[in-house]
Amino acid sequence: MLESLQHESDLLQHDQIHTEENLYECNECRKTFNLKQNFLEHKKMHTGENSHECTECGKVFSRVSSLTLHLRSHTGKKAYKCNKCGKAFSQKENFLSHQKHHTGEKPYECGKVSIQMPTLIRHQKNHTGTKPYACKECGKAFNGKAYLTEHEKIHTGEKPFECNQCGRAFSQKQYLIKHQNIHTGKKPFKCSECGKAFSQKENLIIHQRIHTGEKPYECKGCGKAFIQKSSLIRHQRSHTGEKPYTCKECGKAFSGKSNLTEHEKIHIGEKPYKCNECGTIFRQKQYLIKHHNIHTGEKPYECNKCGKAFSRITSLIVHVRIHTGDKPYECKVCGKAFCQSSSLTVHMRSHTGEKPYGCNECGKAFSQFSTLALHMRIHTGEKPYQCSECGKAFSQKSHHIRHQRIHIH
Repeated sequence: MLESLQHESDLLQHDQIHTEENLYECNECRKTFNLKQNFLEHKKMHTGENSHECTECGKVFSRVSSLTLHLRSHTGKKAYKCNKCGKAFSQKENFLSHQKHHTGEKPYECGKVSIQMPTLIRHQKNHTGTKPYACKECGKAFNGKAYLTEHEKIHTGEKPFECNQCGRAFSQKQYLIKHQNIHTGKKPFKCSECGKAFSQKENLIIHQRIHTGEKPYECKGCGKAFIQKSSLIRHQRSHTGEKPYTCKECGKAFSGKSNLTEHEKIHIGEKPYKCNECGTIFRQKQYLIKHHNIHTGEKPYECNKCGKAFSRITSLIVHVRIHTGDKPYECKVCGKAFCQSSSLTVHMRSHTGEKPYGCNECGKAFSQFSTLALHMRIHTGEKPYQCSECGKAFSQKSHHIRHQRIHIH
């Protein structure tokens, strides 16, 4: 036998681990347990009875021992050290599990991986594909009841945990606790490499991949790898053409939510980032940072073909295509090719008739933002281009250049 059990009651409890029979269900969150003592301990999290809160991140535990273990994630304390290889651990069970690598002991084995029995039972479902818990709304299946319970909240819209600062609601208490760090400004998770701090542990884990170079999420279509799973999902839409985020104002669709958010600023006219040098305002911070190079005159990116320098690396990449003749962006309607994706986007509007940039004064619409900017000068009377010979001013640079020819001849 893998385990020696002295009493019949112990045997019955132990059998539940193997059968995954969950006899106790929490009325608050529907989480299930196969042992009564674990169920009773869990209930204390909802009632607040004997709850122990982490002063660093606000996470709540029903047992002081669990809080003590958790605190080591903040302090970095690793009390259990392996005398074979010197590796240290913050939790005793991880330390004991590690020692089995040296002894060769593998009590619960799946293929070549040694894991604990309850974990092994759940893990084996990954190989068998067993997903006994199906959602009645959409049919999606899960290998654990707890996963189904959380999924069902998507359909019911149930979000019982509300932030008392901003009113935002969450389906799980742990998400609320993490969210509250935004208001408190608390950032308990610090990078040991560069010192940057984060309010959530998962953000620190993602950040650390910048230092390690780890990119665990690879696209099966082209082999490109990413630090975050969300980046891979967004990238895959470049292969599928999927654009699930649509603008309610003009109907334009985007592959990423952040792209839609930025686009919506065109309609509301929001430009929160202002240049301290000239007062020019921008919709995105990255545009302001790039704009600053105009004032500093810094052009760190130089073409190795002709020596021309640029303030932005993207401008250099586009410029190099003049020398190579590369035009990677082709119109699927007429076959015309372009060296910039933005040029193709503008060109496509000649086929679709789309004019997303509307004048707030007269309602006239344009396919390009630059054309709208020129048009607006009709209403404002702005004429920024002045002739140095006679003082006449123009709203457009091309008109100014044409006028100067009068003085030359």
